Amino acid sequence: MNEQYPVLRGAEPFYAENGPVGVLLVHGFTGTPHSMRPLAEAYAQAGYTVCLPRLKGHGTHYEDMERTTFHDWIASVEEGYEWLKQRCETIFVTGLSMGGTLTLYLAEQHPEIRGIVPINAAVDIPAITAGMAGGGEVPRYLDSIGSDLKKPDVKELSYEKTPTASLFQLAQLMERVKKELGRIACPALIFVSDEDHVVPPGNGDIIFQGIQSPDKEIVRLRNSYHVATLDYDQQVIIERSLQFLAKRVD
Repeated sequence: MNEQYPVLRGAEPFYAENGPVGVLLVHGFTGTPHSMRPLAEAYAQAGYTVCLPRLKGHGTHYEDMERTTFHDWIASVEEGYEWLKQRCETIFVTGLSMGGTLTLYLAEQHPEIRGIVPINAAVDIPAITAGMAGGGEVPRYLDSIGSDLKKPDVKELSYEKTPTASLFQLAQLMERVKKELGRIACPALIFVSDEDHVVPPGNGDIIFQGIQSPDKEIVRLRNSYHVATLDYDQQVIIERSLQFLAKRVD
């Protein structure tokens, strides 16, 4: 399943090889590494080894995305995790939106992960489930869901259309991850925007209550919408997550 379109400028993956502690960063549904780049650069500057992959079918054209499944997206993050494992003794994972879903997925599968930082992670979006259950004809493409930002002068690099087939894939991924939340026992710092027009903020509470981690905290973001990593609270996310990482490194 080769991608047919070139990678968009600004959607390239980002890697930095530093010390024995690594951070895997995962971008969101229809998005690109662009949304996580400020965090990746801040972590690299702080001395962490960083891997920010581009998820399969993302960062090119929405027709590429339409041909991928959630198994492809999982494969993309597993590949990034393997890259870090070859270089690092300790690994943390953070992700935005579906990247947060994939972060939770990895923590369910790899109990050795030292800690996770989901940001507006998705495990339950009733609008998608309702749309799928509605039956009847659904359009092949829906409007873009990208760039839900409070900051007026910032735009997320994401697709201008959302393939309906990809929403079905996202729904399956969320269902699978939500079912297995109880397997997560590593430290977790959960960021949730008070106002989010893509993922209902209640997802943060579902995750907080569902995971078994004794060391877990929710941080409410008061001044950002869904793409909080590019919004007014970007610095809060960077500073709080850097504190979280530093405290949990041997």
